[in-house]
Amino acid sequence: MTTIITPRVHDLGGFQVRRAVPSVQARSVGPFVFVDHMGPALFEPDHGIDVRPHPHIGLATVTFLWAGTITHRDTLGSVQDIQPGDVNWMTAGRGIAHSERTPTLLRAGHHPLHGMQTWVALPRGDEEIAPEFHHHPAATLPQRRHAGSWLRVVAGRGYGEESPVRVFADTLFVAIDLDPDAELALDDSHVQRALYLLEGVAQLDGADLPVQHLVVLDPGTRPRLRARTAVKAMLLGGEPLDGHRHLWWNFVSSSKERIEQAKLDWEADSFGTIPGEHERIPLPGT
Repeated sequence: MTTIITPRVHDLGGFQVRRAVPSVQARSVGPFVFVDHMGPALFEPDHGIDVRPHPHIGLATVTFLWAGTITHRDTLGSVQDIQPGDVNWMTAGRGIAHSERTPTLLRAGHHPLHGMQTWVALPRGDEEIAPEFHHHPAATLPQRRHAGSWLRVVAGRGYGEESPVRVFADTLFVAIDLDPDAELALDDSHVQRALYLLEGVAQLDGADLPVQHLVVLDPGTRPRLRARTAVKAMLLGGEPLDGHRHLWWNFVSSSKERIEQAKLDWEADSFGTIPGEHERIPLPGT
């Protein structure tokens, strides 16, 4: 029996974010402990996203876009625009801070944004590794087109392909585009899996799927996704976590004490500086 999760919707001023994980039904799916669907949105001139510098520990952030551009800056000195089809993978490890903003040039006119941001919890043995940032252009990702389907392996492995993005546990993260009336059997090679339908009208084994919802799939099954209209979806999951994770604000850890230390470190401005940034998001409650 599949589980359908209705995301919590946050309106950020003409820009909606839907959070499907964590939820009551699923604290995680494979290594994914946070799944956000951003947009789709169309910004007015002089508007965009401005996520001020904020910290992370114990996780990797993964950003994938279908429309728009986001400029990433971090305390390693990275400055990188992410375009549709690219992958930004930021390993926080023992600590990193970053910002995410709409580029200045795009703000001159109307501009779209549509994407998915996820957090992957690092295995216990890797929670305190040195932070890293890696950008992978769209052309470097494995792609497969067949019978009206277009598959892109964003991270990990799926459909016999493996992404060049470095992962720390067995991971499934595949962008799916289907033409109207196309069908696709969902990859069954991972223990935990979920399907998020971003756009379109679709069925799973003949049952209608609600758009902008997450469907947690039963292990070992190979359901068929059928598109009634053009469809965009994301298949995600992988190896189950190696133990409980605590989540507080932007921190993920197997240790409550480590999260308390991260709070103190952010208040003490110990995460480093981001070139070109002069503001920061304060610790919640301060």
